[in-house]
Amino acid sequence: MTMGNAIAWFEILGPEPEKAASFYSELLGWHTSAVEGGYTLVDTHGGGGANGGVSSPPTGWDAGTVFYVADADIQAKLDAAVSMGAKVLAPVTEIPEMVTFAAFTDPWGNRIGLLKGDATGAEVSAGEGAPVDWVEIGCGEPQKAAEFYAGLFGWTFTTDMEGESGGPVHAGFVPGAGSVRGGVGGTQDGSPRVDVYARVDDVAKFLTRAEELGGKAIMPAMQVDEHTVIGMFADPQGTTFGLYSGAA
Repeated sequence: MTMGNAIAWFEILGPEPEKAASFYSELLGWHTSAVEGGYTLVDTHGGGGANGGVSSPPTGWDAGTVFYVADADIQAKLDAAVSMGAKVLAPVTEIPEMVTFAAFTDPWGNRIGLLKGDATGAEVSAGEGAPVDWVEIGCGEPQKAAEFYAGLFGWTFTTDMEGESGGPVHAGFVPGAGSVRGGVGGTQDGSPRVDVYARVDDVAKFLTRAEELGGKAIMPAMQVDEHTVIGMFADPQGTTFGLYSGAA
């Protein structure tokens, strides 16, 4: 049985990356280190999930969050995405001795990264940091989007909520490799949206702390099922980020 592609990296993009890196380090216990070119590496010290980076947006990119899906041949994966209606956002680009990546926008406008390799390229250290192990993809046609990602990445979807018409408005997915899971759902206005979530023990507590550190809570702690609470804040540079509590 072929395993689905793993989610192996995340990025937080905004106009003040140094300020943002300090904020996330203080709030979520992440360990950060600046590298050449103005990029800050993140080891969440969460013992699982994905590591990532904080940076200003590349030319032509908007601020926000993005996650990267690993594959041994990202040119082939990029070509496949385009054949299914996606558009190239960044061609396959190699940064010698560091990383080879690409990016596309899906048929609904969501920005998705590709990373050459597998999910073991940047092992997450053990520790007390908040792991990043959930992502959400939103759009106006979640059922079609689920079919797109199942076909492109081999992700397995399970519908956990249905709309009045009987079609799914949210479906969770398991990539099949790595420890980052996620979901595809509808957005109220049909606009594309990608959100990255860190797992914490108390969402309300962390939202309060985010505001104390200069952020702003934009979604209060909300119970979405028997076991899961979610919330969201904007960091001091205005980039939104999600929190959840519940089973990994």
